[in-house]
Amino acid sequence: MNIVCLDMEGVLVPEIWIAFAKESGIPELKRTTRDEPDYDKLMRWRLGILKEHGLGLPQIQEVISRIEPLPGAREFLDALREKTQVIILSDTFEEFAMPLMRKLGWPSLFCNSLEVAPDGEITGFKMRIENSKLTTVKGLQSIGFDTIAAGDSYNDLGMIKASKAGFLFKSTEQIKNDNPDLPAFEEFDELLEAITGAL
Repeated sequence: MNIVCLDMEGVLVPEIWIAFAKESGIPELKRTTRDEPDYDKLMRWRLGILKEHGLGLPQIQEVISRIEPLPGAREFLDALREKTQVIILSDTFEEFAMPLMRKLGWPSLFCNSLEVAPDGEITGFKMRIENSKLTTVKGLQSIGFDTIAAGDSYNDLGMIKASKAGFLFKSTEQIKNDNPDLPAFEEFDELLEAITGAL
C-alpha cells in the first residue's frame, strides 16, 4: 500500500515567512530551511525578530489569509488523491496552515503548533516530534506503507531518501547539484507523472 508524503511550503504554497517578510518590510525574515538547515535555530531567531518588532500571530495570520496556493497545486493534489493516499508533512504550524488547507481542499496535514500568549505574542513552539518528516515516513513504513516523497528543502532530504521513490520539486540549484541522484521537477504535471509511475 502506497502513501505519498509532500512538503507544503515551496511545493504547494509559497513560503509563508517570505510572504510575511515582504508584507512586513522585514527582509531578515526571508531566511528559510533552504538557507538554514537547523530548524530550531531558525525558529528561535525568527521569534526574536518578531518580538523586536512587536509582531504576533494576528499580524502573521492576516498575511497568510491573503496567500494563494501555487498555480496548479489544488488540481495536482486533487488528481493525486484520486490515485492514492496523501499526507502533507510540514515544519509549519497549525495556526499558520489552516487558511491554506482550506484553499487546498483540506488535505491531511502533519505539522507543529505554536505557543501563543493572550496578547498574540508567539512565545514559543512545540515540535510534534524530532526530525518529524523522516520520523513520520519511517513510522508509516513500520505499519506497512510504501512511501513516496517530494519536497524542496534540506529538511525534506531525509524523507525523500528514505522512501521507495523520492523527488525534488521546485528546489534550489544548490540542493539539486548536491543530490544529483534525485529526480528534480519544476512542473506539477511532471511530478504527478513521476509519482504515478512510482505507484
